[in-house]
Amino acid sequence: MAAVELPASGDEMPAPATLGYEQARDELADVVRRLEAGGASLEDSLALWERGEELAAICQQRLDGARERLARADNQSSEHRAQRGAERDDNQSSEHRAQRGADLSGDAVGGSS
Repeated sequence: MAAVELPASGDEMPAPATLGYEQARDELADVVRRLEAGGASLEDSLALWERGEELAAICQQRLDGARERLARADNQSSEHRAQRGAERDDNQSSEHRAQRGADLSGDAVGGSS
């Protein structure tokens, strides 16, 4: 079986922190494929495993960051909807009071005739 090709040093591989989620995920899938294929020396297998661990960690960080951003956006959206709902309730209450006032003054005018 052919030897696994690894860069001579870690300097030739991009640092995981510089990779986007998709890049890290794709490289991680390649690392897994290479490990599953076998045929690598123990040293190369360990290097692949370590790289895979780094890539998995960066993928998790990117996913956690995306979840946090979604949660913040959802909270802001919920707060905005709640604020708009409260404003709408205030407007409806004001309209209801105004209508009720008109009804009462109409009753007073109608009652004196």
